[in-house]
Amino acid sequence: MSGLFDLSGQVAVVTGSSRGIGRAIAERLAEQGARVVISSRKQAACDEVAAAINAKHGAGRALAVAASISSKDQLEALVEATMAAFGRIDVLVCNAASNPYYGPMAGISDDQFRKILDNNVISNHWLIQMCVPQMIERRQGSVIIVSSIGGLRGNTTIGAYNISKAADMQLARNLAHEYGPHGVRVNCIAPGLVKTDFARALWENPEVLAQHTVGVPLRRIGEPDEIAGAAVYLASKASSFTTGQTLVCDGGNTI
Repeated sequence: MSGLFDLSGQVAVVTGSSRGIGRAIAERLAEQGARVVISSRKQAACDEVAAAINAKHGAGRALAVAASISSKDQLEALVEATMAAFGRIDVLVCNAASNPYYGPMAGISDDQFRKILDNNVISNHWLIQMCVPQMIERRQGSVIIVSSIGGLRGNTTIGAYNISKAADMQLARNLAHEYGPHGVRVNCIAPGLVKTDFARALWENPEVLAQHTVGVPLRRIGEPDEIAGAAVYLASKASSFTTGQTLVCDGGNTI
């Protein structure tokens, strides 16, 4: 392969990649030539995805390493396993996130609020700090944070989640300033409603789905693979002059 989107020889770590958007991103990165590290909480789920990628693209193209984003030690082990297997990390996709609470802000417990911020913001900060030093040494690398259009607007039921996703956008802007002089780029993707297990409560009910799509120019929700293309762009040299940005993929919802 050759061209703007060629990722041959590069190594990508994708969190939350045993299903949904994360899996689609890992599969598309592998399709463009990258070696990918599949990571989520359960080893068996990671193994299944890695096996499918290796069967399609050849042995050694995917590595499965289970890790919980809530554990700094497990994230360190994820990075160590990747470096031991592949010797480098060129692309980091911080996709895993959680949202244990739905309802008005007045009803959220301190523990729930902390869990959202810890898993959706601080864990990204941890993992980025673990991966970026060797990118800086090579003066090349791409960090991609999967945020949400929730970070661009208010909501009466997922307010804390939206706060965390807005924070991710600012994290990308701050780190783009810090790492830009060293050749490392940091960007966000902000999906709208996508057909994943994570958002099942919002799309499996026909009435709720209709409410969420009636004002969307494309009149539908997205599929995980439609977010993966944005990740391929941000991982590749096609986006070599793009950093600190949030790429919105929402069918036109926020316009």
